[in-house]
Amino acid sequence: MEGMENREDLKSMLPFLPLLLGSSNLFWPSQVVKSLETLSKGPLYSKVDSGELLFDAISHIRDSLALPSLQPVAPFAHGGYALFFDELISRAEASKWFEEVVPALANLLLRLPSLLESHYQDADYLFNGVRTGLRLLGSQEAGIVFLGQELVAALLTCAFFCLFPVSDRGSKRLPTINFDHLFEDIYDEGYRKKQENKIKCIMHYFERICSSMPEGFVSFERKVLPLEQLPLCVSYPEADFWSKSVVSLCPFEVHSSGFIEDQSNGALEVDFANKYLGGGALRSGCLQEEIRFMINPELIAGMLFLPCMEDNEAIEIVGAERFSNYTGYASSFCFSGDHVDKRNVDGFRRCKTRIVAIDALCRAGMRQYKCTYLLREANKAFCGFLDQSNCDHHKSLFQDGGSQGSQCMETDKDTNVVVKDFPMDEAPSTSVEIAMNRGEYINQVIGYSDKKGSWCLDLEDKIGIATGNWGCGAFGGDPELKTMIQWLAASQAARRSVSYYALGIKSLQNLNQVSQWILSHEWTVGDLWNMLVEYSSRRFNKETNLGFFAWLLPTLFAHDAKMSNLTSTP
Repeated sequence: MEGMENREDLKSMLPFLPLLLGSSNLFWPSQVVKSLETLSKGPLYSKVDSGELLFDAISHIRDSLALPSLQPVAPFAHGGYALFFDELISRAEASKWFEEVVPALANLLLRLPSLLESHYQDADYLFNGVRTGLRLLGSQEAGIVFLGQELVAALLTCAFFCLFPVSDRGSKRLPTINFDHLFEDIYDEGYRKKQENKIKCIMHYFERICSSMPEGFVSFERKVLPLEQLPLCVSYPEADFWSKSVVSLCPFEVHSSGFIEDQSNGALEVDFANKYLGGGALRSGCLQEEIRFMINPELIAGMLFLPCMEDNEAIEIVGAERFSNYTGYASSFCFSGDHVDKRNVDGFRRCKTRIVAIDALCRAGMRQYKCTYLLREANKAFCGFLDQSNCDHHKSLFQDGGSQGSQCMETDKDTNVVVKDFPMDEAPSTSVEIAMNRGEYINQVIGYSDKKGSWCLDLEDKIGIATGNWGCGAFGGDPELKTMIQWLAASQAARRSVSYYALGIKSLQNLNQVSQWILSHEWTVGDLWNMLVEYSSRRFNKETNLGFFAWLLPTLFAHDAKMSNLTSTP
């Protein structure tokens, strides 16, 4: 087994971890160990029984680390911890926290070095030849990291104690990770209610894991559509690829109520992401992505080691358990109690919650109607929805049309690449899982390994996409355009169906009629793409100011307008 000091994956993470590396092991400085042992004995011994004293203890631990890259915490974080624990929650809740949760978290931090060592030891054997160890998974580096839920909990505890070094994170384009800004923003009266409730979700997670530690895994995968042409994978498509596609559009189901996270069909759930994973989750943000990170806090662990996404990248996370219920949105967001996640686990002991983060065009405006940006959005969604390594499942997508700018794996007798056959109605949930079932696997496919896979996976029914108004809020996207783009991307990626949660957007009130009309006319992906290009050109050149649906089906919308006028006439 490779020594800790020689591990390249660990070396990439050391600048971003608060631990020290000896000749063969990870460890806390001795003074930190003493402080954590004191906290672990409870408030009668540590005297930490308030938010103010808790932050003092956190500050003492941070000082004991003596890391030059730690940097000061946010200026008002101290007051935020005091405000939350000493004023915003009940005395009974606070007592439980300081008597039970804080000691348990201190013990968890004491175990962090051994948890990480075990993680790296197991990473060598989890899948023979597939790199799964915690590492900086940088831009254009397709790969996967498997973390045990207990290790995730320890990493999130580090974030709560603000122990992660941050000075080098900006240069690596990494998101915020410590919780100091989360607590600091509670001081702003405009943010207080939602910020208080965001923190309540996180605190509830800590209460749950301290009473019963989950024993599964969470995987974090960076997915990449390579910009260069590679013989063994799907590359970043050009517009001609979409224009010539003869793939049929998949079924499309519109939901006028409900939420993506409540779907029960095992679908891949879309995170309307910021290019920096998590967006404002650990600051004052409280939109779709941030809320998801609060109710499924294990998602936050990805913010530690996943730099921002480029246009040809997406991030897929499988296994993040949900712990909280909520009501409201943005300023009205409110924690509403415990959620027991009853989803089954897969063969890798991950909860069957599959989330894909794709970042839409920001400040879309009129430029979203230019072909360059239509292509960007279609390829972004396609990257997120595609099982890159499942060639047999996608062969038909590239043989009959749309091959320019994209290639697919084939069995190559000269290089002995063996592609696993999957029935057309079955597919694994992530790209790497297929690789684990192959005899040999070429690095350039998705950059995982050329070694022989060893673990078998449980084949799953081919899963669909659960999505909604991606990029249509703060990012300013056109809901009608974004809906169609996601549909054609899901269809091209051979997804079973799209479940679309419209959430009352007025411009989508005829979405079901439009989608059913398109399906009844048996449009292909190419047909829909070409119609979007034509409409967008007219919209950009100010030849029409109609929405896509009204432009496409003027007779339908004229009839609706007439009926509306009739019903509103006295």
